[in-house]
Amino acid sequence: MTDNTPTDINRLETAKHPEKLRRIAIEPITRVEGHGKVTLLLDDENRIQQARLHIVEFRGFEKFIQGRPYWELPVLVQRLCGICPVSHHLAAGKAIDQLVGVDQLTPTAEKVRRLMHYGQILQSHALHFFHLSSPDLLFGFDSDISQRNVVGLIEQYPELAKQGVLLRKFGQEVIRVTAGKRIHGTCAIPGGVNKSLDSGERDYLKQDLVQMIAWGQEALELARRLFLEAREQHRRFARIDTPMMSLCRDDGALELYHGNLRVVAGDGSKLLDNIDSRDYHKHIREQVKSWSYMKFPYLQQFGTEQGSYRVGPLARINSCDYIDTPLAEQARVEFRALEPDGLVQSTLAYHWARMLELLHCIEKIQQLLDDPDLLGDELTRTGEMGSRGIGVIEAPRGTLIHDYEINPDGLVTRANLIVSTTHNNRAMNESVRAVAADLFNGQEITEGMLNSIEVAVRAYDPCLSCATHALGKMPLVIELQEPDGRIVDRLIKDTRGELSR
Repeated sequence: MTDNTPTDINRLETAKHPEKLRRIAIEPITRVEGHGKVTLLLDDENRIQQARLHIVEFRGFEKFIQGRPYWELPVLVQRLCGICPVSHHLAAGKAIDQLVGVDQLTPTAEKVRRLMHYGQILQSHALHFFHLSSPDLLFGFDSDISQRNVVGLIEQYPELAKQGVLLRKFGQEVIRVTAGKRIHGTCAIPGGVNKSLDSGERDYLKQDLVQMIAWGQEALELARRLFLEAREQHRRFARIDTPMMSLCRDDGALELYHGNLRVVAGDGSKLLDNIDSRDYHKHIREQVKSWSYMKFPYLQQFGTEQGSYRVGPLARINSCDYIDTPLAEQARVEFRALEPDGLVQSTLAYHWARMLELLHCIEKIQQLLDDPDLLGDELTRTGEMGSRGIGVIEAPRGTLIHDYEINPDGLVTRANLIVSTTHNNRAMNESVRAVAADLFNGQEITEGMLNSIEVAVRAYDPCLSCATHALGKMPLVIELQEPDGRIVDRLIKDTRGELSR
């Protein structure tokens, strides 16, 4: 987006000959979904020139769903993930709606899907903030590793840990009521849903709403306070300046289920706006690199090097003009005041934005449970069959795209999935590089540095394999090597969290 600085030019030059750079490997990354590793590449003066977040698991869903009938897709593709299956279920559901020629669902079908979606985002945000990220925020990035984990959280902050569990449980109950079970249920079918709610189910969910609202407000206040207590440090940590992309409603409101694409530049100006999400391919391209199974999307108009962007809670709160629930809107105004002349770019602000969305989802659930359409009996619509369907939704981690083509027999011939973490791939690499360049002295590897790099990655809540949250039970090894392969330093963290060299 901007002219290259001398540092940028140096990095672009060294990128042509990465084999000449020294390497630091961090494997695996802990307290994230799936498994990955980080490699830092240093020049002869021990300056970080590149950071590579490697995704070492192969997904393959685009290939093995080929030849399957289109109506199976919402159930098949949700197996991508055990934490956010609803997001894949609904993105595929929106795509197959187009395949059967349905552009507008019945009010009951759309509101049941929305209710399930808000429950999904609520439970995922609660899991990530309370149990995967809060140990770093509460105890400190370089605190004692025997305490800086979910067990330490339960011991020192038992009420907070309990609230996190019960907030997630409420979200999971919303999913169960709408989809039949908490994980890998059913709901979305071509042109609608397979069930509505009855009055008993509605009343069951309503009985805990007052408590959920209160806990949502407390979680938001905690995230806000933790950020502001070390405001300048948190503003700088892993900071990168990028455009941000999300869905927005036609009037600019925050929209998590169905909207148009918007890309906002760092100064708040709109690079793209009101783009039909089905036209994503006209603006987003994907680059493949040999060292990762994850692709590297970029904005076509700016090219591979300058076209990176971010998605997710931080992008959504930055991109929207307002939020249509009162408590979340009040919080959004305060959040945006952090950077009145542009976007909030701090990577650690993802946590604050995430809890803001959590509260918004509880407010939306409250609104929907008072809507009589949830109890309706008109569940599906039909139309004229098509050959291509594109479903776009805001998953907990950001914009999620499912794109399918079928033949006249209704069998899938092509599939392209751009998951939320893929959009953030370039940004995560840059955030890792920023932290490493700030903390690494070129000589000694410390556990605090190691965890700070992981903190930068965890802020994005990445789903590295779109599988399950991994709590990091494998040994973690970080090595510093000379170009000739000679090991200069090594730090090992075993399955008990104990360090050795």
